[in-house]
Amino acid sequence: MSNFDPKDIVVDTFKSTGPGGQKKNKTESAVRIRHLPTGIIVTATESRSQLTNRQVAMERLRQRLAALNRRRKRRIPTAPGRSAVEKRLKEKSRRSETKRGRGPVEE
Repeated sequence: MSNFDPKDIVVDTFKSTGPGGQKKNKTESAVRIRHLPTGIIVTATESRSQLTNRQVAMERLRQRLAALNRRRKRRIPTAPGRSAVEKRLKEKSRRSETKRGRGPVEE
């Protein structure tokens, strides 16, 4: 069925809310699944069928657990290199000298 132990999950059914009238108000078709080791809770309330909602919730739980176990990509450093920093500072000091030369002449 899945890659987790059925003893690790708790399945609750409850009455769904929202528009839908009598059919939705009197049947417990919504499903909530809790995965005890990780504390992840998923719900499914879209369908009027409890079986369909249970299958949807199980699939959501599988996706969440897969996302939890997925390895993240290694971060690529984005800091500029030393030569780029030196080049930038050199250009900045050159511009500073140019601007300083535009000031009033001291006598």
